[in-house]
Amino acid sequence: MKEPRATTLDSRAVHQGRVFRALQNRVRLPNGRETTMDVVRHPASVILVPLPDPERVILVRQYRYAVDRWIWELPAGNVEPGEDPRAAARRECEEETGWTAETVERIGAFYPTPGYCDEVMAFYRLTGLTAVSGLALDADEVLEPRIFTLDEARRMVAEEPVADMKTALGLRLV
Repeated sequence: MKEPRATTLDSRAVHQGRVFRALQNRVRLPNGRETTMDVVRHPASVILVPLPDPERVILVRQYRYAVDRWIWELPAGNVEPGEDPRAAARRECEEETGWTAETVERIGAFYPTPGYCDEVMAFYRLTGLTAVSGLALDADEVLEPRIFTLDEARRMVAEEPVADMKTALGLRLV
């Protein structure tokens, strides 16, 4: 049996940016009530768990303007239109860590904020890593990669006053 869904009655873009767009939608909910819903439309993203060996992981120290902090986190990036998520994981690994991966294995997928955003984050374990030359960062990226033991990385997440949720979850998946 098919579950009832909402019907969009009207949609108005309130923001169109480089990474996402925000909409204000008038909808009829599955229970028949009508209301206004604000929605962020965001492309799918890939979260990488790059493992040079079974006991070590590559994290990136990245400046995050929205919180005005440097945060150690798992490398990640958006899936480009028409791009296979596994290919996006390979690309992002090379761009952000300077390593290529022989094996890219999907280990989970989650909606980080389903109350207002449609982004899905797919998590990938990357193994069989080989170093390549340099990083290929986007214009808005300020980051540096570093290898930690899994225990060190998990301890950093537990002890930091501001933990990156995708990193905390990703480190639990391996």
